[in-house]
Amino acid sequence: MPPPSAAGSSSARAPQLGVVIAAAGESRRMQGIDKILTPVLGKPILAHSVETFEASALVHEIVIVMRADLVPMGEALARKAGWRKVTAIVSGGARRQDSVKAGLFALRQCDYVMIHDGARPCVTGAIIARGLEAAKATGAAIAAVPAKDTIKQVNADQEITATPPREGLWQVQTPQVFRYDMLVKAYSEITADATDDAMLVERMGETVKVFMASYENIKVTTPEDITVAEVLLRKKGQG
Repeated sequence: MPPPSAAGSSSARAPQLGVVIAAAGESRRMQGIDKILTPVLGKPILAHSVETFEASALVHEIVIVMRADLVPMGEALARKAGWRKVTAIVSGGARRQDSVKAGLFALRQCDYVMIHDGARPCVTGAIIARGLEAAKATGAAIAAVPAKDTIKQVNADQEITATPPREGLWQVQTPQVFRYDMLVKAYSEITADATDDAMLVERMGETVKVFMASYENIKVTTPEDITVAEVLLRKKGQG
């Protein structure tokens, strides 16, 4: 059972913010490379992601979700790095949402929870702060950026079937931020497949806002992305 939410008492103090870092993917597009543990600028991609949350004064607790076979490596990495806010490293499930659920229920107690892709190493403290502030309005807010390119909808034969107006399109990223009790309810009641956490909350009829993230908050998905991430992380370190 998940711990009780303390959301009702958050008005008298700073909200408790827990973080679930989803790092249990199979890296299918990485040509056999496990992206989470791939070194960039001398440390694994996962470490770059974790350490930004570790350094944020807004974050109280971090749970990392990894593939079962990588959990011992994750625990060793956490010990070596001295991550004080990491309270658990747990095994993921068959689907991303199963992994997030495992991490969510491993949190001890919080008012808000951020779900972040471990493969987004360029997240910043400013994004974390904007996300928490945005979530206070409706209880749910997700990182995103306005689409720069025209998006085409196509069918199975790669024929264009529609061109949605670009002005209303945003590219979704992480972190995605929710009131803890709201996300627990979504994961407890909805089992249908979802590509992100916001979809589950949307299906409950809740309002989810977007907040401006950064075009540099990339997700490492292909080997080429590692080169881009290295450039961006070097820039981040100099900022």
